[in-house]
Amino acid sequence: MKITNLKAHLALLFVNVLYGASHVLAKGVMPDYLSPTVFILFRVLGATLLFWLVLLFTKYEKINRKDVPLLIACGLFGVAVNQLFFFHGLNLSSSVNSGIIMAMNPIMVVILSFFILKERITVLRSTGITLGFIGTILLTFKGATAKGDSSLGDLFLVINALSYAIYLVIAKPLMQKYNPLTVITWVFTFGLAFVLLFPPTIPELIKTDFSTFTSSVILKIGYVVVGVTFLTYLLTMYGLKYLSPTVSSSYIYTQPVIVMLFAFLFASLHWSDDYTGTITAQKILYMLLIFAGVYMASLKRKTN
Repeated sequence: MKITNLKAHLALLFVNVLYGASHVLAKGVMPDYLSPTVFILFRVLGATLLFWLVLLFTKYEKINRKDVPLLIACGLFGVAVNQLFFFHGLNLSSSVNSGIIMAMNPIMVVILSFFILKERITVLRSTGITLGFIGTILLTFKGATAKGDSSLGDLFLVINALSYAIYLVIAKPLMQKYNPLTVITWVFTFGLAFVLLFPPTIPELIKTDFSTFTSSVILKIGYVVVGVTFLTYLLTMYGLKYLSPTVSSSYIYTQPVIVMLFAFLFASLHWSDDYTGTITAQKILYMLLIFAGVYMASLKRKTN
């Protein structure tokens, strides 16, 4: 494996580590202190400012005018639609449903990549994605709470998964043409504009009672903005520059595994409630199935 490809794989793995930690650490912020829409505004606004700040210290890269519509589309699907529908869907739906629906994302990417990027679907890659999909479903069912079902929430999560799949595919050509930092900065800038245009954003922001925020809540929001938004999108763009959208999306299957590992870690450090009693040998077997699927999906068939 080339050193650049190895770095890209490590970047995508670290993205899911950051996401996994957020599932355990950031509980209680939404909707107790922030509504889903205001939380998204904080994420997108904070990350956009950070991206522009970093970009100021790099060489300016001019964007071709014909690529602007594609950047706008990336901002719409990769930031605004993706995050708004995910947060609102998760707020309504059950954990079992959200886990299964989010596992559909790599399958959607494979299909979209085939039609848009003409990327071949090899037997090995499709087998790996299928294994990861099965492992994620089994793991999700095993840890499901089966409460809070909502058909509207499920629909929101399906739209979110499809939106992110579209983003991963249409962003690939931009990654091959420009620096990842340049692309993601403009993607978030356009995404922020769409979030601000979303009708409930400003009224819900005005209603937010900032006086109730504790230092713990502020730290959690900061982690979500810097770690789970700024770093994750930047690293995803880096990974997408060297790897296919199919491989990039397949790393979503590691999410349940990483969340379990952080549950052990944070419980031992007394940073969160103890959920380690829910982890069984059967779940570990499902985790191994997920890792095997990701590995197979990342392999390329050798050609003469």
